[in-house]
Amino acid sequence: MKAVVLVGGRGTRLRPLTLTRPKQMLPVAGRPMIERVLAHLAKHGVDEVILSLGYRPDAFREAYPDGLCAGVRLQYAVEPEPRDTAGGIAFAARFAGVDETFLVQNGDVLTDLDVTALVAFHRHAGGAATISLTPVDDPSRFGVVATDERGRVTSFVEKPEPGAAPSDLINAGTYALEPEVLEHISHDRPESVERDTFPALVAEGSLYALASDADWVDAGTVLTYLHANLALARREEHWIDTRADVDPAAHVSGSVIGAGAVVSEGACIERALVMSGARVGRSAIVRDSIIGAGAVVGDRAVIEALSILGDGVAVEAGMAASGRLFPASVS
Repeated sequence: MKAVVLVGGRGTRLRPLTLTRPKQMLPVAGRPMIERVLAHLAKHGVDEVILSLGYRPDAFREAYPDGLCAGVRLQYAVEPEPRDTAGGIAFAARFAGVDETFLVQNGDVLTDLDVTALVAFHRHAGGAATISLTPVDDPSRFGVVATDERGRVTSFVEKPEPGAAPSDLINAGTYALEPEVLEHISHDRPESVERDTFPALVAEGSLYALASDADWVDAGTVLTYLHANLALARREEHWIDTRADVDPAAHVSGSVIGAGAVVSEGACIERALVMSGARVGRSAIVRDSIIGAGAVVGDRAVIEALSILGDGVAVEAGMAASGRLFPASVS
């Protein structure tokens, strides 16, 4: 089966980490996010993925020059200009000549969804498209979905006002689509699958949905990206890379330390992500924060409360930072 994976966004919610690379090339517990996404799809019979590319497409080509990732064959569909989610799906599917049922996956969604069950439900329902749903406490940040007893979608509300959502089930970012869906999407202008395509399918009565309580995280924000790293490190018991250099007199607790990172004497790292090649100085504190690849935390510096050091950034000795971004200007 073929799948289109959307990886073309600029990742603005993860800046400054995404100033130097696409968010799907960021590590999650020691492995690039895109590899985790594709490995999961491969478990469910996907053998070819079309990457819908826009921002820094060469990063993917350079990482996977043989056109293979997690055992899956890759095609690279680079948009000539930003086309939004529906436009990206259609451009990639047309590029690859997709002519049968195919999957679509948001590239920043990490999930244990039973994709095989989603496809089976889709084929049984007989609609043009089926979307996966997941329950959340606060649905106002997402696309909220209401269905009838057969699973047919009756309303699709994108990012409703707090308290106004018709259900707590949101669009979980994995879809099974028939090629006919592409007929609803323009060839030459940006369109949103959430705001344009899905409402049109609801009006036709051809959009279905299947709810799942599988583990799910949208790793596209600083908080959720850090959470994903810590959760998967806990599950896989992959906290400190064997190629990292952690001083015996340093304290590391519930944190991911990447290959080649150095944690110096007396440093304290708690609930944090320290990427490959970064250095944390003597008696420095890093707590609930992210240190980018090759970044340097000076001696006795305190980095906490979802602060982020971008790749290669250095902060001076003794600096205190709470909830700050380095570099500060990320426009």
